[in-house]
Amino acid sequence: MNETLEKLVAAIKTGKRKDAKSATATALENGTEPQLILDALTEGMNDVGVRFRANEIFVPEVLVAARAMQKSMDLLEPVLVASGIEPEFSVVIGTVQGDLHDIGKNLVGMMLKGANFKVIDLGTDVSADAFSAAIKEHNPNVIALSALLTTTMPSMEEIVDCINAMDTDVKVMVGGAPVTQEFADKIGAHGFSTDAASAVELAKKLCA
Repeated sequence: MNETLEKLVAAIKTGKRKDAKSATATALENGTEPQLILDALTEGMNDVGVRFRANEIFVPEVLVAARAMQKSMDLLEPVLVASGIEPEFSVVIGTVQGDLHDIGKNLVGMMLKGANFKVIDLGTDVSADAFSAAIKEHNPNVIALSALLTTTMPSMEEIVDCINAMDTDVKVMVGGAPVTQEFADKIGAHGFSTDAASAVELAKKLCA
C-alpha cells in the first residue's frame, strides 16, 4: 500500500474528514486503481468495527469515522461507476413504521457502503408496503429493519411477515435497542445484530 492510501486508512480510523477527502483526491489524481482506494476505505472501517466491538471506541467515534468515509465515497463513487466496479450486493434499509429514530440506521448504512454494499435507504417511519415496493423495484439481497422503540416492534413483525409471504429470496436482518435475538427468531427474521459493525458482518454472511 502506498503512502497516500496509508494516509487514507489513518484518516478513516481517526475520523478526519478533510484528510480522508484530500487523500482520496490525491490517490485519484495519481491514477490509483479505484478498487485499491475502496480497499483502503474498507480496511479503515474494519478497524473501526473491531475497536467498537472491543469497547475501545463508542458510537460517536464510529459516526465520525463513517462520515470521513462518506467524504471519500462522494469522490470515489462516480469513478467506481465509470470503471464498471459495481457493488456485488445490495441492501434496502429503513426504520419501521411509527419510529422516527435514524442515527443507528444511518450508521449501519454508512458502514455497509464502506464495505461496498449498494445501500437503498428508505428513511424512517417506513411501512410494510414501502418495503415490499422497494424489493420489487431494487431486488436487494438483504432488507435491514431498525426499531428504537418497543412500541414499534410490532411493525417490524408485520414487515417480516409481509416479506416472507412474497416470492423472494431476500434475507431480513433486524436491529435496534429493544430488539433481541429471541425476538428476531420469533418473527422469522434471518438475522439480528447488536451494533453497526456486527450488522455489516451479518449482511456479508446473509449474502454468502
